[in-house]
Amino acid sequence: MADSSKNATISIDGQSYDLPIYSPTAGPDVIDIRKLYAQAGVFTYDPGYTSTASCDSTITFIDGDKGELLHRGYPIDQLASKSHYLEVCYLLLYGELPTAAQLEEFETTITRHTMLHEQMVNFFRGFRRDAHPMAIMVGVVGAMSAFYHDSTDISDPYQREVASHRLIAKMPTIAAWAYKYSVGQPFVYPRNDLSYAANFLHMCFAVPAEEYVVDPILARAMDRIFTLHADHEQNASTSTVRLASSSGANPFACIAAGVACLWGPAHGGANQACLEMLKEIGSPENIPEYIARAKDKNDPFRLMGFGHRVYKNFDPRAKVMKQSADEVLDLMGIENNPVLATAKELERAALDDPYFAEKKLFPNVDFYSGIILEAMGFPTSMFTPIFALSRTVGWVSQWKEMLNDPQNKIGRPRQLYLGSTQRDYVDIETR
Repeated sequence: MADSSKNATISIDGQSYDLPIYSPTAGPDVIDIRKLYAQAGVFTYDPGYTSTASCDSTITFIDGDKGELLHRGYPIDQLASKSHYLEVCYLLLYGELPTAAQLEEFETTITRHTMLHEQMVNFFRGFRRDAHPMAIMVGVVGAMSAFYHDSTDISDPYQREVASHRLIAKMPTIAAWAYKYSVGQPFVYPRNDLSYAANFLHMCFAVPAEEYVVDPILARAMDRIFTLHADHEQNASTSTVRLASSSGANPFACIAAGVACLWGPAHGGANQACLEMLKEIGSPENIPEYIARAKDKNDPFRLMGFGHRVYKNFDPRAKVMKQSADEVLDLMGIENNPVLATAKELERAALDDPYFAEKKLFPNVDFYSGIILEAMGFPTSMFTPIFALSRTVGWVSQWKEMLNDPQNKIGRPRQLYLGSTQRDYVDIETR
């Protein structure tokens, strides 16, 4: 915890209370209210925790007004353009960029953990074929604690390390097998000679009947999707992982809780909502109508994939993702895909429209990632599982940081109770 050099004074019914103020290395100061209830008998009220710091962290920093996203101090656009996903995983987990030897050892460790326990195949086959891949992921990730007993003791640093590696390594296999199961194809096992992103694409799209070679442009685009979604500070799913872990739950249960939270359309389903909007628009000639609707305050239509709740300027991840989207569309072509043709024209029309520039409604990372995944051939039901796979390292890093925090205690939010006060039970005969 940072040292307090300032105080805030709050006055309640004429009584003043001094509260310490902590200054972060970046971002706004934080008022420590932990003793406010004991001293003044009041709670604070902050639905959605939009003004509350629930922890201190050294992993990720976001400045929404500046459009800034830093991982351990490194700007996301530099990491996405110059680094790759497993190097960013190392950075998030351990705080520093690895040396060549450290990175090689880390990549080898992750690569050799990608296989699933063979008995876990039965879990997939227990689901209906039309089960949503996220439903499968929630179940299978939680079930990992039943198979990997040697990495569930959170008090053992070595077991925490093994669990971290297993989750990062096995999540692509789980996501790919959830996809294969949904389309009725045989599972494809991981290959140690492929990169992390290429291995995932191979497990998703290879079939036993013929050889499948992963295009390096697609592998690079997928790696960037992973990188740009690796962590995003104390969002809903990350806070869920931290809250679950505060009870002492095993790591697989905590990450399964994060997967479940990410499933919500307001969180991990944003790029899926974007593609569904593009399909609703239908074709480029319909775009003027929908742009007019987006400007109409009385019309419920929303332009998905533009603007961001956190970033009040531009999404710093979008520039790099746009580059990958352009490369993928050039490779795959959009002539016979009305959804992609509509996306490209909508992007152009919105960027040229002064209304969207004034409102700072620029295309965000979800807009471009949805375009890329559609071009690769993924159904929209796989968009959120890919997000979960990408975010696993962020969840794991935050989980590890929380367990090492001496201030760690079980989460227990308070409430503003508005229900009935105490009343006596009435027998059913007299009601």
